[in-house]
Amino acid sequence: MKVLDTNILVYAHRQEMPFHGRAQAVVRNLSEAPESWAIAWPSVHEFLAVVTNPRVFQAPTPMQKAWKFLAALEQSPSLRFLSETPEHSMTLRRMLEESKVVGPRVHDARIAALCLEHGATSLLSADRDFSRFPGLRVVNPLVESLT
Repeated sequence: MKVLDTNILVYAHRQEMPFHGRAQAVVRNLSEAPESWAIAWPSVHEFLAVVTNPRVFQAPTPMQKAWKFLAALEQSPSLRFLSETPEHSMTLRRMLEESKVVGPRVHDARIAALCLEHGATSLLSADRDFSRFPGLRVVNPLVESLT
């Protein structure tokens, strides 16, 4: 199962982003494929926080439009949303200890832990910071093939 990170969602949603077309194609291909794919709930929250933020975008996305984008994704029968499992505390602690991240990177460790808890085959992200988490395969679908 492939997991989609926040930045790919933002690129797919916002037309002015440099990789908009490629990100849209990635999301469309995942949505239309029979294989399961996922988005972690923290990435949903972060997506909403980023695209609606007037400090990030001169013309931020109205909240209703951001939710409409997510609702369209929910129409994919193969999409799953990842949340914490009973093993989350142990997995997150291990991720933090092994990667030695602190501060804002704890958020990334949470997403990495969710991916591992749910048996993800890869995290699709343009964020290189995820490479510090052992056991997590990170693929940048904006520059790499997904095959």
